[in-house]
Amino acid sequence: MSLADALEAQLDYPWADQVPAAGTSVALAPGVKWIRMSLPFALDHINLWLLRDSWRGREGWTVVDCGVDRADSRADWETVFANELDGLPVLRVIVTHFHPDHIGLAHWLCARWEAPLWISATDYHAALYACTVANNFGGAELANYFASHGMADPGDLQQVRERKFYYTGLVPRVPGTFVRLMDQMMLQMGTHGWRCIVGYGHAPEHMSLYCDELNLLIGGDMMLPRISTNVSVYLTEPEADPLTLFLDSISRFRALPADTLVLPSHGKPFRGLHTRIGQLEEHHRLRLDDVMQAARKAPVSAHDMLPVLFKRKLDLHQTTFALGESVAHLHRLWHSGQLVRERDADGIWRFAAV
Repeated sequence: MSLADALEAQLDYPWADQVPAAGTSVALAPGVKWIRMSLPFALDHINLWLLRDSWRGREGWTVVDCGVDRADSRADWETVFANELDGLPVLRVIVTHFHPDHIGLAHWLCARWEAPLWISATDYHAALYACTVANNFGGAELANYFASHGMADPGDLQQVRERKFYYTGLVPRVPGTFVRLMDQMMLQMGTHGWRCIVGYGHAPEHMSLYCDELNLLIGGDMMLPRISTNVSVYLTEPEADPLTLFLDSISRFRALPADTLVLPSHGKPFRGLHTRIGQLEEHHRLRLDDVMQAARKAPVSAHDMLPVLFKRKLDLHQTTFALGESVAHLHRLWHSGQLVRERDADGIWRFAAV
């Protein structure tokens, strides 16, 4: 049994054999439906949620997260509209954070139903920036950033330089207006109240939603089973310490009941929230120990740490995310004073144990 299988066995998956097919839903609780759409990545799906709603005198549904903007995703949504909404409209579109698989189709859904977008202000403006000002998922500046952390293969760097429309290819635009979600804000959706819980480290201001009456957490990407959430240092905030922010954020989920049903953006709904928090904390503790052991032997770059932190073979798309996560682990140790950092003669940031 693999480590991932062993950890997964510690969680309870009540709907393990009921994953919804494209365009269909699975009812998880009164007024809560699970739908799933495909993604064009190694992580090949995203879970989306329909919440029965009653808002401003109208009956209908709230959509939580949207999928990327592709023809097949729009077609899947049209099937959902025809078969899963009981003839009622979409009233609101909630987006947990600005990453393409979550916000990509928000502009289309909001226009299709004349429904407002609800999102944190920070993530709304991050999406707007990525769409209209700069695209930090490719281009010369990003290639230089990766080179400063040890990426040296000329072909890989050239591909990064040429990848200039990654975000806008999946998120062509965002709605022109939004309603701001804030930490601890209460949303009344139908007969249930949902509380916003902010999370940091994965996205600028990620919003999860918890319903006390249903004991149900829409965790977004902050609480995933089986895989660990990507936590990266990005070009736009090169001195950041997102791993500390992420670990602090998931620790606060311990205030929720241990038997909370968690609805993750990837994977399957599960119970075992406190167990999963402990698993993720232990995962990162072990990875940080691995980084410290390497840095005690000789100064290391983030790229040097890729085979230490990631045992599987990575394509370039995965490598760009893995490199950001490698920097995040080094930065947690650097910010805590366990590592020192300096730039060598080749312009590469190297980290050494104190």
